[in-house]
Amino acid sequence: MSEPSETVAAPPSADTDPPVVCRSVRREYRRGDSGPTVTALDDVSLAVEAGELVAVVGASGSGKSTLLHLLAALDTPTAGSVSIAGTDTESVGRRGRTRLRRQHIGIVFQRMHLFPSLTARSNVALPLVEAGIGRRARHQRADELLERVGLGDRLDHRPDELSGGERQRVAVARALVLDPALVIADEPTGELDTATGERVLELFREAADDRAVVVASHDDAVAEAADRVIELRDGRRIDADGDRGPTDE
Repeated sequence: MSEPSETVAAPPSADTDPPVVCRSVRREYRRGDSGPTVTALDDVSLAVEAGELVAVVGASGSGKSTLLHLLAALDTPTAGSVSIAGTDTESVGRRGRTRLRRQHIGIVFQRMHLFPSLTARSNVALPLVEAGIGRRARHQRADELLERVGLGDRLDHRPDELSGGERQRVAVARALVLDPALVIADEPTGELDTATGERVLELFREAADDRAVVVASHDDAVAEAADRVIELRDGRRIDADGDRGPTDE
């Protein structure tokens, strides 16, 4: 069987689908070669609009990380569909999903994944290198974003010279550097003190002015800052009454 087409769509406009659309998504995994099948997500539907900050909450094992992996085009559903920036993630193949992430998705990992040997500026500019942007333009864009997140005086500092909150802000700046339609964050305040966590949440609120932002977290402050909260329980979306939640469509 040939690999699916790898064309990646342009960012969505006001007349197209929202940046994120999940329809009846199911994700199953098999434990080992002959182990039992585990359902991590079961019939989850949602849509996230540009200009919206959505918090995904739930206990450990509820399916939050699986959902984020699907939204980040790092995985595909067993059933149902995930559309990011107007592109069905399964239809474009593995290389197409890589291109989709580069063009339209910014990811803030829980452990930040900064390169220890690179400065804050170089960490933020790295996606621009992959995009073929020239050195001067890369540095200008990285400097602008680091200034925006309050790190204009830390451009040449490496991660081990920065505090945990500063490293997280570098990670946020890197996620925004290509102006993605969607920003995804996994427990971005989990290891920060209250004041620093509030500053990071402000950055996500600012980012959500013109893009979709999805944050998975156990932190009540994230839910309070969000425009909308989606709760997962045992892989299923639930509403406030504990019943299956709406589709958002």
